[in-house]
Amino acid sequence: MLFIYTILIQIAGFLLKIIAVFSPKIKLFVDGRKVVFATLKQKIKNSDKTIWFHAASLGEYEQGLPVIEKIKTKFPNHKIILTFFSPSGYEVRKNNSVADVTVYLPLDTKKNAQEFLKLVHPEMVFFIKYEYWPNYLNELRKLGTPTYLISGIFRKNQTFFKWYGRFYRKALDTFTYFFVQNQISKDLLIQLGKTNVAISGDTRFDRVASILEKDNILDFISEFKNNTLTIVIGSSWPKDETLLVNYINQTSENVKFIIAPHNIKAEQIQELKNSITKKAVLFSEKSNKNLAEFDVFIIDTIGILTKIYSYADIAYVGGGFGNPGVHNLLEPATFGVPIVIGPNFSHFAEATALVNMEGCISISNKNELQDAFSNLIANNDIRHEKGHICSTFVQMNKGATDIIMNKIL
Repeated sequence: MLFIYTILIQIAGFLLKIIAVFSPKIKLFVDGRKVVFATLKQKIKNSDKTIWFHAASLGEYEQGLPVIEKIKTKFPNHKIILTFFSPSGYEVRKNNSVADVTVYLPLDTKKNAQEFLKLVHPEMVFFIKYEYWPNYLNELRKLGTPTYLISGIFRKNQTFFKWYGRFYRKALDTFTYFFVQNQISKDLLIQLGKTNVAISGDTRFDRVASILEKDNILDFISEFKNNTLTIVIGSSWPKDETLLVNYINQTSENVKFIIAPHNIKAEQIQELKNSITKKAVLFSEKSNKNLAEFDVFIIDTIGILTKIYSYADIAYVGGGFGNPGVHNLLEPATFGVPIVIGPNFSHFAEATALVNMEGCISISNKNELQDAFSNLIANNDIRHEKGHICSTFVQMNKGATDIIMNKIL
């Protein structure tokens, strides 16, 4: 079965090279992998001690960051090797400061896995949340390398738990220990005979809780806000923006808006700006402008949304009108900000919990959006109560990193 799987991966790799001609994102995926082995040979010596972390994309990287930082502190003489599967993770975090080497993960063939592990020769390996690559895991098992899953999530509909999932179930035999987010995940692994499992919770809570200890000041946001109640709209998609722009254009409230779209392509940003009838300015054109004069600030750059949330009185987190659903709402939550989201959030435990606790409001149409915003704007006590629910939720759920570290050391 592993042989057939490898053949399929090789076919997929060939097809991706063809698709790359027409898709910029796939081109990054393909071209980025061409230099991986050369980079590893250049940056890792045979005498180096290494620890390898793998993240599928940006979300998993952020999830694993607290553990990476703790491991780096505990093992200062080891090189941290970080791999990404997706361009949306690698291209954003390829210049991170926590890892010594950051590269794409070569496609999961036996040859690639053997070459990669020969060059990296990790003493420990951490897979973050998802992704179980059979060839890599099989080679790690042969080498006897301690391998951990952190912030894991398992669901009954996954291949592992189907009658035809024996091949993938075998891949799980590699793991030295599973650190999972909830009891359901633990129970499912126990059904497979896995006793090397602990509920650690979600390391993202540790990451977002630590944000409060950092410098979150952005002078240009302070200038724009100008002591005015501000709604921060983060990671918005066009379906979110249709409702939000309608509200922005018609509201008579004394409110300012900061919009940080998920996609910052120039033409889409310009289209968004043109749809707003109030006075709007882009991040890229903020120089030499009196930002206090504007009503809407559109952030056409990446990497500063977390700090911007610290200026929010109300947050809208996008993605909830699409699939798989709403984006990360723990960042505004940690700042004690009440949150509004779209209707698609059931796949995200933290969103479901905050909606049930009433720190977060889910809306389905423009009328519900208007009601939610109007209520939060008009009622200072309600706004602070919901914000307190959010911040308390983050603080009560941190600690996953310590559970993991205490077990592996």
